[in-house]
Amino acid sequence: MNKLYLYGTVLLVSAMPQLASADFDGKSKFICAAVDVMECLPGAGCQRVSAADVDIPRFFKVDVKNKSITTSSANDKRKTKIERVEDVDGKLMLQGAEDGREGGERDGVGWTMAVTKDRGDMVMTASGEGVAFVVFGACTSM
Repeated sequence: MNKLYLYGTVLLVSAMPQLASADFDGKSKFICAAVDVMECLPGAGCQRVSAADVDIPRFFKVDVKNKSITTSSANDKRKTKIERVEDVDGKLMLQGAEDGREGGERDGVGWTMAVTKDRGDMVMTASGEGVAFVVFGACTSM
């Protein structure tokens, strides 16, 4: 019994680097979570807010092959197109622009998302008319 336990432990430990080192190279879909959100306004500086306070989805799915980012909630069906994909210094860089919500408001933004290819750390920025957002988070394979 001890030998079986030892072999199982050795096998698990030797597989851990492969389990932990997901490669976010854009070939596979992944899901990201917004952990910390900062809202920045001219003259007022930046303050920490919740994702819900500024209508940023808490979780979203990224499909680089089909150039889309979609929300993962059943009640919130949003989709944005990835316009540009680059590999820069070990990061998967995604960029796009979104017109915003219907209703005539000037709430469109340009955005950039950087995901470290070896760990899945994520930073997303979005800027529009008189406002900017910085979102720190993490991504994992689907």
